[in-house]
Amino acid sequence: MSIANIEYPSLILAIPAYNEAGNIEHLIREFLTTEYPNLVEVIVADGGSTDGTQDIVNKLSLEDSRVKLLYNSLKIQSAGLNLILQECTSDIFLRADAHSDYAPDYIEKCVEALLESQAFNVGGAQRFVAKTPFQAGVALASKSFLGSGGAKYRNPNYNGYADTVYLGCFWTKELRGASGFDISQITNQDAELNQKLLNKNPKAIYISSDIHVWYYPRRSWKSICIQYFKYGRGRYLTSIKHTKQLQLRGKIPFLFISATLFLSLIDFIIPQLSLHTEVLILSCLLFPFGESLRTIFKFRNEFTKELWRGSEDEIPSSLSLWFFCGVTLLTMPIAHFSGYGYQLFRRRFLKVTGW
Repeated sequence: MSIANIEYPSLILAIPAYNEAGNIEHLIREFLTTEYPNLVEVIVADGGSTDGTQDIVNKLSLEDSRVKLLYNSLKIQSAGLNLILQECTSDIFLRADAHSDYAPDYIEKCVEALLESQAFNVGGAQRFVAKTPFQAGVALASKSFLGSGGAKYRNPNYNGYADTVYLGCFWTKELRGASGFDISQITNQDAELNQKLLNKNPKAIYISSDIHVWYYPRRSWKSICIQYFKYGRGRYLTSIKHTKQLQLRGKIPFLFISATLFLSLIDFIIPQLSLHTEVLILSCLLFPFGESLRTIFKFRNEFTKELWRGSEDEIPSSLSLWFFCGVTLLTMPIAHFSGYGYQLFRRRFLKVTGW
């Protein structure tokens, strides 16, 4: 099916933003040049930027009446997206992220996939790209099973139904029917929303390899720690809201590390058992660096073409890629476990039900 032979559904582009002065103008201008003929509005929900983001959006709104700025007093992405949803009068609600690049036909391919799949929400794979050595390590980590968890939305060649998708292109009526995004979850709101859609229809979420979007990951180790700590907290909140779904992928870091720590405690208390958990712990610490080496070797011919977006004279050395990829693969599960455990402790012992 091609959208060229049918009536074009009306579409709104939704961008939650905070301090995106370096990206927002280029992003909006790129979308405004789309060949899709029924882009009704580009709405930015700004969470109180202090770097001039709001001024840029206001300037663009004077040039093109389709551009609109909303003020997101709650600052979090889910609240901003819900503000845009309240304003939406279009058939389709297309979400965009200011930390990503989009193919020129991104809108067209999203609409085509939405029509052909008959799903409620569609998207493309989250393709990681980098401009710094640390980002490059994170991008390579996303290619590993240890870094992606086998998620279908991390596979650029996957076509089919899935449990969640990067960003999302929704039928507005279905998004409203699911009550929009959960503002009690600062992270993992996408997966939680998609779970609500899947509860209505097991084929609600669809991934198309024809939809191309490239994501720039965090630039520092500290930011990756914070990001995955929050992911762990959000995953726990989703798991208690949707208890009928196993969601094993999101629980694996917590279950595995908890089991390792429990065995280590038993080994310490009862040394006669000779469990040798120190060998297990050492293996767990070293394995990410072995997996990093394997991943770099596997994708060595694709790195400069598919992952690197920096200048040619700044391409990272293999040694730095190995180190940063290994550190990322080690950090992700530990930070996720910590966030999951922290949120579990808050709920079970402190009786705090929300974030």
